[in-house]
Amino acid sequence: MIKEKFDLAGKVAIITGASKGIGEAMARGMAEFGATVIVSSRKQEAVDAVAAQFQSEGLSAIGIECHVAKAEHRQVLVDKVMEKYGRIDILINNAGTNPYFGPIHKMPENLYQKTMDININAAMALSNLVYPIMKEQGGGSIIHISSIEGFHASKMMAAYNISKTALIMLGNNQAIEWGKHNIRVNTICPGYVKTKLSEALLSNEELVKSFEKNCALGRYSTPDEMAGLAVFLASDASSYMTGSTIVNDGGLLHAPLF
Repeated sequence: MIKEKFDLAGKVAIITGASKGIGEAMARGMAEFGATVIVSSRKQEAVDAVAAQFQSEGLSAIGIECHVAKAEHRQVLVDKVMEKYGRIDILINNAGTNPYFGPIHKMPENLYQKTMDININAAMALSNLVYPIMKEQGGGSIIHISSIEGFHASKMMAAYNISKTALIMLGNNQAIEWGKHNIRVNTICPGYVKTKLSEALLSNEELVKSFEKNCALGRYSTPDEMAGLAVFLASDASSYMTGSTIVNDGGLLHAPLF
């Protein structure tokens, strides 16, 4: 039955940046479809709160602190999951940052590096840590959360755009190298989602008017509108999909010129 292909029972899923926003919504989606979810983010109290809420609803979840830009944190995250569950079936690289909003020529080098370390380098490093585990198991699903900003230039967000473009290509390369081990790698590119990360953009009245005019659906999305797509890519319902980049932006990238 097709319905059964969406079942994630028995699967163990790590979601980074999962204490709020898109990450929390995707973690909930995984848990509601039967997965044991590892809610991961920088602060233990934040992930514990989310995991406790899930548990109160009868969902399987634990919280593990992980600052993805720190190698020792990444290793501890994977080690703890393996020690407790003995497997990792799903990795969602969702943690992201955009600490600088301004012109390229004034961008501080440390903020550029911070953006790269969190948005792209950590995703590659975490994927490399789970790769041998998934290979030994006979497969797995890795999902990168990029952005429509990875497809076009936008003023004042150069580092973010560059990192999100790189994340798309990372997924493509992992897909062609790891497919022989039944490890599937796909990328989701959200449009404008109402989260803490997008607060600066959503407070710009001129940008909001332009967005509403050009977005086919005429509105921003909510985090839970990304969760169903993540469940699909994590499950056997997408068993023949790898190396795919899926845009979920309400039609913004297809805005007409006139």
